Amino acid sequence: MTEIILSGCSGKMGASIIASVSARTDCRITAGVDLAQPKDAAFTYAKSFEELDVNADVIIDFSNPVVLDSMLAYAQAHKLPCVICTTGYNEEQKAKIRAASEIIPVFYSGNMSLGINLIIELAKKAASVFGDDFDVEIVEQHHNQKLDAPSGTALMIADAIAEVKTDSEYIYDRHAYRRKRDKREIGIHSVRGGNIVGEHEVIFAGTDEILKISHSARSKTVFAVGAVNAAVFLKGKRPGMYDMSDLLAEK
Repeated sequence: MTEIILSGCSGKMGASIIASVSARTDCRITAGVDLAQPKDAAFTYAKSFEELDVNADVIIDFSNPVVLDSMLAYAQAHKLPCVICTTGYNEEQKAKIRAASEIIPVFYSGNMSLGINLIIELAKKAASVFGDDFDVEIVEQHHNQKLDAPSGTALMIADAIAEVKTDSEYIYDRHAYRRKRDKREIGIHSVRGGNIVGEHEVIFAGTDEILKISHSARSKTVFAVGAVNAAVFLKGKRPGMYDMSDLLAEK
């Protein structure tokens, strides 16, 4: 049985994870952390990690970047693995996550969907085949309550392509430039509206042909299931950085 501390237990993703865990027999939520207390919670609740003191096996974090320091401090003090699903971290915070992985196991991914991680591999393959003959544009769409832009997933896709196109330059705001498109550019565009769960499209535009790779998430359940699978996977692992490719390798 994997005992889980859920950071962000009162949010929409928190509710999805609670529902996902309730349908399983190999894990349970022992405690939740959030500024707001969830209704009818069947677990220990605390407003912050400073107020929490429970035994568990792993932390799942779907909260806010401001929680990172206190969460990592608690995890390191209690030797707890962390599944970090929050997006919008700056470079300094990402460095803290990497540093923590030298002490505890850290599963860090901007998207917990199996389909998205497959798209990333397909995009890398397309980039290696097309080279500079095709221009690359990434378009992501999310609901009007999402705070960060571009999405962490869009950046994951761009970073994967940049592993192949090593001299890439990310362009977020094309209207700020008055110039022809450079072959090194990877355009990244964000749309916010309504209750769009998550749409990602990678466009490879060449001469007289266009390849599009897209993924549509119809509910938050796909991300919750992935996060819970990652938590069960991470229990008992050695310190280090893990991601979806490590989980998939065990299947």
